[in-house]
Amino acid sequence: MNGPASTGRPVIGICARTAPVTFQGSDMVVSFALQAHLGFLAAAGCTPLLLPLLPGVEALADRIDGLLIPGGPDLDPTLYGEEPHPGTWAATPDADRVELGLIRAALDAGLPVLGICRGMQLLNVLHGGSLHQHLPEVTGHDGHRPDTPSFTLGTQPLKLEPGSRIAALLDEDEPVTACHHHQAVNRLGTGLTATGWAADGTVEAIEVTDHPFAVGVQWEAGFTPDRRLHQALVHAAGRR
Repeated sequence: MNGPASTGRPVIGICARTAPVTFQGSDMVVSFALQAHLGFLAAAGCTPLLLPLLPGVEALADRIDGLLIPGGPDLDPTLYGEEPHPGTWAATPDADRVELGLIRAALDAGLPVLGICRGMQLLNVLHGGSLHQHLPEVTGHDGHRPDTPSFTLGTQPLKLEPGSRIAALLDEDEPVTACHHHQAVNRLGTGLTATGWAADGTVEAIEVTDHPFAVGVQWEAGFTPDRRLHQALVHAAGRR
């Protein structure tokens, strides 16, 4: 890998997100990453690298040592063979396809991969799975994404599969998530194992079977002080 050879620190790629902003009076679209992801990864001993979701970015899989797939907008439902629900906000269908190609390249290269929220959903769809497009219609409540005027995290107690990677990482008797999502895994993709669930049965963690480290979590890692998942990703990248 080019990262450790040149800097002594593993390089973790972060899939960029885009958003319109107004800066110094001008409207523009920017690529960005949540600062907490950058800070947590850097503090764990890696060099974070923002990866724009442009055609050809998958070629960078041989220049990084791990991949973080953060939260973001809903996926294009045509990727899993469905029409959009009225509540689905699929803002970046072209970027969805580019991102799936990057994730596929990272997995094929054996890179450690951590998917957060949308990132976990991308892992599932990549493996042929599908999504519940509006979770409150399935669970009967909005506890996973509270219906409030401002951004509010929900809390969900977790049941973890004993012996799973995610159970070893969290190492708690009664872990609780901080979540903000209205979509979730429906049909689990081939080659994936569900390893965490909310009390209402919603899948909250998945792992790619027979991969050294490829984990997806549905909760908002990065919006709380908990750095364990970021540290685990960097540790796995450093082992390579």
